[in-house]
Amino acid sequence: MAWLCTGNTNKELVDNLLDAKIISSNRVASAMHAVDRAHFSKHHPYEDSPQYIGYGATISAPHMHGYALENLQDYLKPGMNALDVGSGSGYLTACMAEMVGENGHVVGIDHIPELVADSQRALDQHYSAWTQSGRIKVVAGDGRKGYSDDAPYDCIHVGAASSNKPTDLINQLKSPGRLFVPVGSASQNIIVYDKDRDGNVKERQIMGVMYVPLTDPQKQRSDFL
Repeated sequence: MAWLCTGNTNKELVDNLLDAKIISSNRVASAMHAVDRAHFSKHHPYEDSPQYIGYGATISAPHMHGYALENLQDYLKPGMNALDVGSGSGYLTACMAEMVGENGHVVGIDHIPELVADSQRALDQHYSAWTQSGRIKVVAGDGRKGYSDDAPYDCIHVGAASSNKPTDLINQLKSPGRLFVPVGSASQNIIVYDKDRDGNVKERQIMGVMYVPLTDPQKQRSDFL
């Protein structure tokens, strides 16, 4: 069902994700309704498939964003602090910002400065109140190391596949906190890492996926030349 959720409008796309039971939370649906994917993806924004956004990067398929928000919703409550690694277009970063509300804070980090600049322009144009208040910000940097300036985080989302267990990111989680990340190389799976109040970490596998690798900017650019 996941790949059958394409719509002609943002509302139709999100409603199709609801009908397919990919999302079921009212908070997730409201966030995805509030943030128009067309603000961040110029080509077929309401198609339920990954879309190329330049510099060797894609904006993930809407159903994957739905799965991510569903799994992170308990850690995206009003006032919470979140990190989006490999933020790319800035779309999911904005959805997360919608969910944490005016007293929350979300950082998007990407290692391609041009993508950071593009996402900043989209956010400034369509969600300027959020960028001006500090509710959301995007920065250029190596997301594999997280973003220690604003850590710790209630949750972290990673939009590219880590080759192994992302210890640096787990270390930047609050206790409790949650990390949603694709892990693997030839074979990848979404793994959710949960840190409890005592700092103990458990992991569980959600589904098999195929993401672009979480790598350095030079390799990302060269792989798509």
